[in-house]
Amino acid sequence: MSQRERVNDKLRLHSATIYEIISREGSAELSRKLTALSWSALAAGFCISFSMLTEAYIRMHMPDVPYRSLIENMGYTFGFIIVIMARLQLFTENTITVMLPVFENPAWRNISKTLRLWAVVFIFNLVGTFIVALLITKFNFATTQQLDAVIEVSHHAIHRELWNVFFQGIPAGFLIAAVVWMLPSAENSEFFVIFLMTYLIAIGDFTHVVAGSAEAFVLLLTNDISLAGAFGYIGAAGLGNIIGGTGLFALLAYAQVKDEI
Repeated sequence: MSQRERVNDKLRLHSATIYEIISREGSAELSRKLTALSWSALAAGFCISFSMLTEAYIRMHMPDVPYRSLIENMGYTFGFIIVIMARLQLFTENTITVMLPVFENPAWRNISKTLRLWAVVFIFNLVGTFIVALLITKFNFATTQQLDAVIEVSHHAIHRELWNVFFQGIPAGFLIAAVVWMLPSAENSEFFVIFLMTYLIAIGDFTHVVAGSAEAFVLLLTNDISLAGAFGYIGAAGLGNIIGGTGLFALLAYAQVKDEI
């Protein structure tokens, strides 16, 4: 390798380059067929549920010690690692990825495509988490001990005021958008980027709409919360995630490169 090649290899990606990479990915997502988006989003709903399940499994096997929550919250990262590294359709990733092409060309055609993608991905993410919740609560896919642990984890996540769910959703949306922004320059460290950022969401008690929907559906199906309570949580967390991902991070990302693209 020549000296110039070694220097180029060490240079960090410029912000405008990262923007262009993510924008092209967003344009490709907007062009995908609804059936492909639906299956990918459904699979993401299944996979993100492992955040809840892994947390519960760790809780089940750990003694009640002061630092248990720090270790237990590592389980929260598992679903995100699977979904993001498998390149499945997760709603909160799309609050930045497909928005960048819209910022560049805010034509109604692009806006309508984005709204369509958001709707399809969001609905099928929730279908996936609901199916997992149904299987473990009604079809004996979990032992009594495992289900008790899942319910304990879910109570901690869900039982809070809606205003708190909303405000705690903003940093979660911001951090997931930051993951998307960081991955192009991660250089084979994608696992650690996803782990660290989603671990921060967990220990900060921030609210993520799709991961949290799995917990909300578990409590709904075990009659621990009402239908209004479950969808109130989902609505408040989703709105917070959108504001954090699109209203803050995506706009800031666009503002820093708009004169360079």
